[in-house]
Amino acid sequence: MRFLFIFFILVPLAEMMLLFEVSDRIGSLSTLGLVVATAVIGVQILKRQGLATLTRANQRLQSGQLPAQEIVEGMLLAAAGALLLTPGFITDTIGFVFLTGPLRRPIARSVVRSGMVKAMGGSGSGAHFSYRSHGGAQQGRSGGSNVFEGDYSEESRSLGDSERYSQPDSEEKD
Repeated sequence: MRFLFIFFILVPLAEMMLLFEVSDRIGSLSTLGLVVATAVIGVQILKRQGLATLTRANQRLQSGQLPAQEIVEGMLLAAAGALLLTPGFITDTIGFVFLTGPLRRPIARSVVRSGMVKAMGGSGSGAHFSYRSHGGAQQGRSGGSNVFEGDYSEESRSLGDSERYSQPDSEEKD
């Protein structure tokens, strides 16, 4: 509950105070331009970083590994996008931290190691993962956390294989 208070009340108040102070020093149009510029630059970087993360996740999936690191990085990139589109310098700073690879990767690695995201299985044909959300005492009888689980598997048939499987047996005896 305290986190929500800080996030939804104190952060916007601090953002407004900082925007007013910057506006007093450099002017309102310059401040507005700076806020818009950080959003535009951030979205452009977000596209590149997101594509790079997606490519790494795809490579790990093809090698039979669960891309837990890349999944967490994707969540951090989504948070970075939301923070960069929120007007203000504090949220932009946090967004750029999540957006910058050398800073984002250690954060994601520590989230994976903390046990919030666990991977089980993964023999190449499929794996199981779960995401644990640590919450307060009001989250039920399960000890204060929600567990979201999912499964995935890889289909290894190519287009040529599917065409071969769809042909009748009588045509194969030529």
